[in-house]
Amino acid sequence: MRCPFCQALDTKVIDSRLHAEGAQIRRRRVCPDCDQRFSTYETAELVMPRVVKSNGQRENFDEDKLRRGLIRALEKRPVSTVQIDACVQRIKRLLQNESDKEIESRRVGEHVMRELKALDQVAYVRFASVYRSFSDVTEFIGEIEKLSDE
Repeated sequence: MRCPFCQALDTKVIDSRLHAEGAQIRRRRVCPDCDQRFSTYETAELVMPRVVKSNGQRENFDEDKLRRGLIRALEKRPVSTVQIDACVQRIKRLLQNESDKEIESRRVGEHVMRELKALDQVAYVRFASVYRSFSDVTEFIGEIEKLSDE
């Protein structure tokens, strides 16, 4: 691995640990030329299904887009970055386990809503209001009543 500081072509691994619930390996490295230390993360590259949007347009699955949506819904909520990362990993695992090479964006949204419902109910209602295009306050109330009944 090339050193990000001096661009030397070879660095040495000094420590390896599991990270992100075992989905990644974190490696501590040192450059023998400049003695700088840095971390790298190794992740298995798995093929994700393509996402078919409601208008029929197809796009590659975007993990960053998923994470941004979760972060937006969880804004100012007591949920850690570690919990968000674990949520993203669970959703990715669900999508990878589906046999289809393409998945409707609606199904991705349903996975997100299930995760948010378990993680933080306020974030769940926020996400649901945008995802389901709530048009008035009665739809908010209906969704909150559903949560109260469970």
